[in-house]
Amino acid sequence: MSKSLSSQLERYAPLVVLAVTLLLWQLIVTLLSVPDYIFPSPWQIALQFGEFREPLLEAAWKTFWVTMLGFAISIVVGVLLGFLIGSSRLAYKALYPLMVAFNAVPKAAVVPILVVWFGIGLGPGIITAFLISFFPITVNIATGLATLEPELEDVLRVLGAKRWDVLVKVGLPRSMPYFYGSLKIAITLAFVGTVLAEMTAGDSGIGYLMQSAGSQQRMPLAFAGLVTIGAMAMVMYELFSWVEKRTTGWAHRGSQAA
Repeated sequence: MSKSLSSQLERYAPLVVLAVTLLLWQLIVTLLSVPDYIFPSPWQIALQFGEFREPLLEAAWKTFWVTMLGFAISIVVGVLLGFLIGSSRLAYKALYPLMVAFNAVPKAAVVPILVVWFGIGLGPGIITAFLISFFPITVNIATGLATLEPELEDVLRVLGAKRWDVLVKVGLPRSMPYFYGSLKIAITLAFVGTVLAEMTAGDSGIGYLMQSAGSQQRMPLAFAGLVTIGAMAMVMYELFSWVEKRTTGWAHRGSQAA
């Protein structure tokens, strides 16, 4: 198989798998006569997109920018904490166990507390998106800095580099592949956090729309909300992948030949 053909197969493989999945889904629901209030077919979901296009777009935009606000905060906090933890053994010993314990707390249990503090609306969504997504960024930045070879650091020290110079000019660039990898994970988690908060304590957004549709047994509309969230998360994932390939191509095997 030629390299160009293999590249084309890799590019279109997700679309082929998606098409086959939707076809099988439609066939199973049709042949078994599954009611749409239990498990809707892809066609029924598509009809909901046509019928409720404007409410879905409005809710999607609200969820998107709330997620981006929380995600932006998570990047700032995650990078700063990751730099601190990865550059200091004392900070690692003091903070990392506490962060692991906090990350293990179900965020659904935190949302009611956020409602008491910030009320119904945007606050719980932004903060939940932040709380659920900053941990992967922190861990990956810290890992990138902590895996700097001691031998390389010793050589740079001998050449006159200070600890700060080693971290900023060598450690951070080497952490970029870890950083982009964490962004691709964190952005999907941020959407989960926003929708969770909207379903629990929101008055708008995709999560609120899905909650309302579910309470009325309008499963096709609820599934349309799920598809919308998945599409937004996938687009952001691909965006970060695109940026990663063009800024850290040196870190990926075979990228130079491509």
